[in-house]
Amino acid sequence: MTVATIRPQPKEWVAPQETQEDLDWAELTTVDISKFDQPGGKQELANELKQAVEKDGFWAVVGHGISKEEFNHQYALGQHFFEDYTLEEKKAQEVQFEQGNYFGYKIKGNKKVFDTDVRDNVETLNIAKFTSDHKYDQYFKQPFIQEHREELEILSKKAFEVARKLLVLFAIILELPENYFADLHAYDLPSDDHLRYMRYHPRSIEDDEQVERIWARGHTDFGSLTLLYNQVVAGLQIRLSDGSWKYVKPVDQGLICNIGDTLLFWSGGYFKLTIHRVIRPPNDQINAPRIGTFYFVRPGDVDISIAPSPLLKKLGLYEDIDPVSGTDYVRGRVKDYHDRKDYLKRENATFRLGAFEIKDGICA
Repeated sequence: MTVATIRPQPKEWVAPQETQEDLDWAELTTVDISKFDQPGGKQELANELKQAVEKDGFWAVVGHGISKEEFNHQYALGQHFFEDYTLEEKKAQEVQFEQGNYFGYKIKGNKKVFDTDVRDNVETLNIAKFTSDHKYDQYFKQPFIQEHREELEILSKKAFEVARKLLVLFAIILELPENYFADLHAYDLPSDDHLRYMRYHPRSIEDDEQVERIWARGHTDFGSLTLLYNQVVAGLQIRLSDGSWKYVKPVDQGLICNIGDTLLFWSGGYFKLTIHRVIRPPNDQINAPRIGTFYFVRPGDVDISIAPSPLLKKLGLYEDIDPVSGTDYVRGRVKDYHDRKDYLKRENATFRLGAFEIKDGICA
């Protein structure tokens, strides 16, 4: 006879207090996407977003229709997974970096950081898409996903809808048909899109000093687009063109967004990537729960080549080159970046597939 697990319900999420330290904040464009369906709204938003993607590839989105209650519930669910499930339950489906597969759970402390005995301090759950053909149900082995499937599916699809609108705006910027990128990333298409919950565990100052206070090394994102639910605990930084690092300031009920590798390729380098990292939070937040919620948009079995954009052609950025598979690129990049026992700096390390090459930045 199987005894059902009696599990507490998700606790109410209490957001940490913002830091009182005087940090060097980056200036990010904020886009109110509620204008999307208004007359002339898409073009107005495309003009606003163009400034961000030409400059640093990071911006904030508000007016997205995701309520404050849904924001808080996202964090409550992440907290619930990390605190109320056993390690065995979490590990029911683990990430398979050797296959370039991100779906599932990553335990903290499985890698040494740089050339030290300090261990990484992050645990992660990556949840695949809830497609109509149930293709990804094979990865939904955690009791957490099974018990909260309905609400996780709603949250996943709401985040994707914001991403879809941004993909339309990217096409408008490049003077392409509106659905050019949206059709290539449709929710029901096979891809490695995922909803992510991530928790960083505080380390001692002594350990952090050994690894230059780095909690996540400098990197670009592997897919097309990343959406981060507003993060109150400071630590996320972006590297500007002059080499300086600046903090990303919280935006109340905002989604912090950034371009990934594959949109850089599709745009012939017109859309800018920004290397970003996470460092030790300020002293007044070091013990605050740093739980992150993300949605990652990644291309699947579609061709990546420079888009036949009138704008890119006018700028001399268009070139007719052999395409690469979105899945091959993303999974190759994941394997190259993660399938190793040590968490190295990767200073100026490169990854190449076909004509497309990406270089990771130094992280200190």
